Amino acid sequence: MATKNGSLLIVDDDKHICEAMADYLRSLGYRTETASDCQEGINRLEESHFDAVICDVNLPDQDGFQLLEFGVENKPDTAIILLTGYGTIESAIEAIRIGAFDYLTKPVIDEELLLTIQRALSRKEIVEENKNLHSRLDEKFGLHNIIGQDYKMVRMFDVIESVADTRASVLILGENGTGKTITARSIHQLSNRKSKPFVEVACGALPENLLESELFGHVQGSFTGATSNKMGKFLQADGGTLFLDEIATASPSLQVKLLRVLQDREFEPVGSTETHKVDVRLVFATNSDLEEMVRNGEFRQDLYYRLNVISITQPPLRERISDIPLLIDHYLNMMNEQNGKSVDRFDDKAMQLMRSYSWPGNVRELVNVIERAVVLSKGDVIHAFELPENMHEDMNHAGFSANLTESGSLKTAMAAPERQIIIDALDSNGWNRQESAKMLGINRTTLYKKMKKYDIDFDKQMMMNQ
Repeated sequence: MATKNGSLLIVDDDKHICEAMADYLRSLGYRTETASDCQEGINRLEESHFDAVICDVNLPDQDGFQLLEFGVENKPDTAIILLTGYGTIESAIEAIRIGAFDYLTKPVIDEELLLTIQRALSRKEIVEENKNLHSRLDEKFGLHNIIGQDYKMVRMFDVIESVADTRASVLILGENGTGKTITARSIHQLSNRKSKPFVEVACGALPENLLESELFGHVQGSFTGATSNKMGKFLQADGGTLFLDEIATASPSLQVKLLRVLQDREFEPVGSTETHKVDVRLVFATNSDLEEMVRNGEFRQDLYYRLNVISITQPPLRERISDIPLLIDHYLNMMNEQNGKSVDRFDDKAMQLMRSYSWPGNVRELVNVIERAVVLSKGDVIHAFELPENMHEDMNHAGFSANLTESGSLKTAMAAPERQIIIDALDSNGWNRQESAKMLGINRTTLYKKMKKYDIDFDKQMMMNQ
């Protein structure tokens, strides 16, 4: 007979019933132990792991509810099944309320006991599967998947960790391709809502009438094409997180409805008078200047204040060039695995080109370049000439031609780019002079002289960036 994956503990002061039950369960392949009173049962629970406990309510020292309370508090993975000779509805309800898996009345029929144990073990398997799933989600969407050591990224990580486990609305600001969706996912995955849904809506991808239906749902016949009732994203995300990307594209009428949901956490589906209340954490993202839109009357000021409780700025890749080697290493490994390749590295000239490029498409563009290079590479090293032509053109023309034309002097034309390169290096290293000098390939004394020459000062630069 195949041994079942189940360890059981029977707690009953009636020796004959206890042994008969144990023999029956052992004959079915369960590892089964026994105890004759509440304290002995608790001691066994402390000493060993059991998948389920079958415990009589009436015991000589304490009742089975004491063992139930101990198990719920200290052994939450163990299912507790209570038995009683004179069960009442009230005591059964109380047992379930405290945390019992089930409540059976003596004399227990063998088949009924077996079915209850099987259900308890099945539930345990589902719980374990859910734990494994959440572990995989943590691995895929956790904060460690946002790659970066630049001080701007470290500051962003601090904000994410501070706000993740609150209900406050979050507004993520940043250019296209900076990774706003990954940040929203990480906020959800770090929160106490991570076991609930994460629902994403790209507001700019749908026309106004469909977007409203997508968010709030609709009832049959509410508009042409509404052939059945539809549940909206707000209800789908109930208990979890709703991520609204491209929020700046929301129409004035939709902005009014969003304002109400943010204030009251309630809404009506399109074409319905029935009000639904939801418990949803809202995360928004945009690459637009919402403050400017408010000034121009294009975005409601009251909605802006409601959704901008906490703002997180996702820095563009060109402002954190010190992270480029980290990102390359991460995505190179990923693309090798996905494409069955074994590219080892980018050579020095390729790395220099990738660190000098302006990356208008940000991390998304970087991933695309790495994937292209890996797929097309015929060796284990990627060279600069294998990178896209537009990267070489950007390197050749970035600012130099214009400055030379305006100044007429090579020395003067070189000054502005050199000053900016030094500022970018300092920014990327949190204004650590030693690290910045190392990045630039010069010694620290030379860096100090150039900073003095170009009037580069941390406080002045911070004021300019505000």
